[in-house]
Amino acid sequence: MSKFLVLWSLEPALIGPAAMKAILAMPAYAATLLDRGKLDKRYHIVGRHGGAWIYSVETNEELDRCLALSPVYNFSRYEVFPLAEMTTPTVVGHPPAGCVID
Repeated sequence: MSKFLVLWSLEPALIGPAAMKAILAMPAYAATLLDRGKLDKRYHIVGRHGGAWIYSVETNEELDRCLALSPVYNFSRYEVFPLAEMTTPTVVGHPPAGCVID
């Protein structure tokens, strides 16, 4: 299972009747993803039109599908960040075997 942080923001210039309808459909879409285990968390970013969602998917293609099926897909910009588990500081602080640091 791969995790991705997706920051999405609405384009204010595109917010018309169709965009408002899409925005109002987002809670139901999020509930569907949460029920299917594809969305871990969703957050509103204060002061922005959009949010930060953490997806839990099997493949990049599945993430693409989740984003493309979003009601606000055509009205938003997306930044996608793959997430990795953090290791303990002792592991992070040491270079991998065979790696020389001058």
